[in-house]
Amino acid sequence: MTSVLNRAKSDSHVRIGFTHGDINGIGYEIIIKSLIDNQINDLITPIVFGISKVASYHRKTLGLKDFNFNLIKRVDAANPKRPNIINIYDREVKIDLGTMTDIAGQMAYLSLKAAINALDHGEIDAIVTAPINKKNIQSKDFNFPGHTEFFANYYNVHDYLMLMVSNSLRIGVITGHIPLREVSSALNEDLVMRKIRIMHDSLRRDFAIQKPKIAILGLNPHAGDNGLLGNEEQEILTPVINKAQEDNMLVYGPYASDGFFGSPNYKKFDGILAIYHDQGMIPFKTLAFDNGVNFTAGLPIVRTSPAHGTAFDIAGQDKADPGSMRAAIYLACDIFRNRVEYDRLNANPLHPGKDQQPDTADDESLEENHTE
Repeated sequence: MTSVLNRAKSDSHVRIGFTHGDINGIGYEIIIKSLIDNQINDLITPIVFGISKVASYHRKTLGLKDFNFNLIKRVDAANPKRPNIINIYDREVKIDLGTMTDIAGQMAYLSLKAAINALDHGEIDAIVTAPINKKNIQSKDFNFPGHTEFFANYYNVHDYLMLMVSNSLRIGVITGHIPLREVSSALNEDLVMRKIRIMHDSLRRDFAIQKPKIAILGLNPHAGDNGLLGNEEQEILTPVINKAQEDNMLVYGPYASDGFFGSPNYKKFDGILAIYHDQGMIPFKTLAFDNGVNFTAGLPIVRTSPAHGTAFDIAGQDKADPGSMRAAIYLACDIFRNRVEYDRLNANPLHPGKDQQPDTADDESLEENHTE
């Protein structure tokens, strides 16, 4: 795979590869509505790994007469001033808007495979994935809960973090896609520390935050209330937070989730680690659904996605809001450029810049009652 250092010209368009997701959902609608925007086309060279006839069907359904894809056979033939599309399939495909079909799952996987192949060969700089249906895409080649786990497996990465990002929030989830009843038994000091390090390193390299402040949420109501409502905070989370601070990371908590998000407290932090999926997703989608982005931290590549699903219920009705897709595009560009700059600075061992470990801050404003 080509290093980002080989693409260090900050004035060049970032080459974004798009997967079309489920062809019966809103994937093409939000891609097309995003790529109509000239501001985006001034920033990126877009290449959709899709099916031109399917794209044309969606365009006509939406009544978008002033938009067309530039059909190309190779990535290096992409026009940097136009949205481009490469056909991943040369036969007819039946479209059933709003319906889960086997062929749509197969096409979603072929698009994903083609985009990854282009990324691995250095033909694109980042991938933006349109929403998939997590059931019909399942096969011997894709046997995962979602994109995040697929990419982690493909790149043989064991330590990764699903990070939900908006203008004001970055929330990661420690235990991910597991049943709620299994969360407590899955939680241990090693897991929490690994997730802290992934978030810390990503905030520095991907988001250009030199001294990131990270909050850890508690597992139990009132963050355990000093052991009255559970011991995970005292026995697991607090010792890990102390260890992280000893390692010069600005990590605080554990915070009771309700009070944390019910006050402006969450705005003091660059990143927040929730213990389980819904603990992080509910406040994120409440506060940032329209422009939320799913980013997989810890991967050697840049991959972002809108924070919503296929939206079968509104497919083909011109009701889909492209805000989250636009945000995913901008974030992919920002992270790619931040990585280029970070790696450039730290490739020189004499440069004292961004790779310095931050000093532990004595920030009294963050040292407040954790149990609330």
